[in-house]
Amino acid sequence: MNKKATVDAVATSASFSNEAVTEISEALRRLLADICCHYFKTKNFHWPMTGRNFGDYHLLLDEQADQVFAMTDLIPERGQKIGGSTLRSVGECSRRQRLRDNDEESLTPQKMLSELRDDNSLLTAYLRETHEICAKYNDVATTSLIEVWIDEPEKRRWFLGETVTR
Repeated sequence: MNKKATVDAVATSASFSNEAVTEISEALRRLLADICCHYFKTKNFHWPMTGRNFGDYHLLLDEQADQVFAMTDLIPERGQKIGGSTLRSVGECSRRQRLRDNDEESLTPQKMLSELRDDNSLLTAYLRETHEICAKYNDVATTSLIEVWIDEPEKRRWFLGETVTR
């Protein structure tokens, strides 16, 4: 068997059905839209933070934003690897996101932290939903990534929840 035939055989045996690619890619696009929204909101709340705990909150949200941003390249790459497509514009991102933007100009630190805590709970649910779709098609690589990612918003929710209640 020549090298090209071997590569074609491996690619064919590892590929997903059109239905799987479509459903997984759509789930990943929705997830990416939520991740982008969450990143921007976290940074948006980080910038105008004020008050007695400014330094701690500012650093906490900066660290959390970096963690969220780290996912923004892996999600579309995974979709591309299975033969799907990803988001192509800010407009498409806006149309697909399930998390809500916050355009309020004046929020208390407690309100910002509470909203991010709640968004992290939603993000955990969206990750679990995407995991179920990927598992249905035996997409082990994507489910493995998501299993690691699920712990991240759970931890962020925990930290923010403890911060808000103290």
